This record gives sequence, structure tokens and C-alpha cells, in this order.
Amino acid sequence: MKTSHSEHFPVNSCASCGHSLCAKKVSLFSNLDQKQLKAVIDLIERKHYKRGEVILHTGDTFDRLYIVNKGTLKAMTFSEDGKEQILYLLNDGDCIGELSLLKSAPAEYDLIALKESFICTIPKTKFDHYLKENPEIVFSIMASAHDKISSLEKLVGAIASNDADIRLKFLLKQLIDQSKQKTSQGTVIKLQLTREDMANFVGVTRETISRKLSQLAHEEVLELLDNKQILIKDLDYFM
Repeated sequence: MKTSHSEHFPVNSCASCGHSLCAKKVSLFSNLDQKQLKAVIDLIERKHYKRGEVILHTGDTFDRLYIVNKGTLKAMTFSEDGKEQILYLLNDGDCIGELSLLKSAPAEYDLIALKESFICTIPKTKFDHYLKENPEIVFSIMASAHDKISSLEKLVGAIASNDADIRLKFLLKQLIDQSKQKTSQGTVIKLQLTREDMANFVGVTRETISRKLSQLAHEEVLELLDNKQILIKDLDYFM
């Protein structure tokens, strides 16, 4: 796996990096108490990636958790006809690879930095040692893993759907959940994605994405503020 330098990364501590206890957002650790969580945070290794840099290649051993401290990542693969298929979009505070802490396996997608990104990682080797030293947390981890697997099943259902409207709704729901900008009119999504990226996720052409977004705007589900911002006006549509 291609590694990167850690220059310019805030390395003093997780408490001073601007994302206090970002590991607390990881669902696998959601049932841990503060003392246990602090011990997990001490396992973190910090990495820095430039825009376009491949963090993980398909087929590499997926043996660590990745938490986005700052930046944007995409997990992508290729369909049978050679088209790029975006599986996940990760922004500040998001993570990927939780289940790899329980069992390493070959990666089934590429993980790529869409812009300069600072990543916190926890290697499985360190996590294994921690579990051996702290066996009392195993049941908490297992309970959290069940919840994670359930959410992954929903993701698989959306990805497997041949209905482009379902896939677009799922994509927009992901972006809504990641957005931190709420207004009296709704939720503003600031896109790191191009229309081509959105088309690759949904599995349609760029023209079809533009047409479907325009249709949702006509139905007053959303408003296209510009090429990089979408105002979500009807959140119930995505429930």
C-alpha cells in the first residue's frame, strides 16, 4: 500500500487537532467509555495525502481503520463495462475500514484523496494487541459491529438497485448527513463532487444526473444554488 508523509499534520494530540475525539464518531467504538476510548485514540497513526493520491489500491490488504481528520476521500471501483463506480464519499470526521480491525481482507475498491487530506489510522496489529490486553471490551465491540453490518446491508441494497432514482436519493442522503450547514430554508450541501462523479455513483450519464436534479428542483425537493451548492428544501423526501 502506498503510504505518505505526515508533514503539516497536527501531531500534538487528538484533543488539540481541531476534531476532539474523532474516534468517538467511529460506530465500532460507540459503546466504549471515556477511558477505553482514550486508550484507542493512543493507537492512532497520522498520515497526510495529496489530492489524487491513492491511499489504498484494490487488492491491497485492508488491515486498518481510516478516519478523515480533514479532507475528502472517495472509495471507488469499476463496473463490468469499465465505468467508474463510486461507493463511498468521506469527509471530515467520517471513517472507513471499521470491520478490517476485526478481520483483514483484500480491499475491494480504491481509496483516493479528492483533495489534500489528513488521515488518522489505527492498524489492526495495534488493535489486536489492545483487545488482548483489554478483553472486557470485546462484547461492546461486537455489539457495535452488528450495528455497522446492518448499515452496510442498507448500503449494498442501494448500490445493487437498478433504479437510478433510488441511487441518487441515497447519494444525496449521504451528502445531507455529512453537511454541517443548516439554514432556515433547509440544508446546504457543498459539493466536492462534479456532475461526472455523481453520475459515476448513480450509474447514469452526466446529462441524466443534470436532468434528474432539475426535476427534483422543479418538484421543490431541492434548489440548485450553483454547480457546487445544493439547497435541500424537503428533507422528508429522503427519509
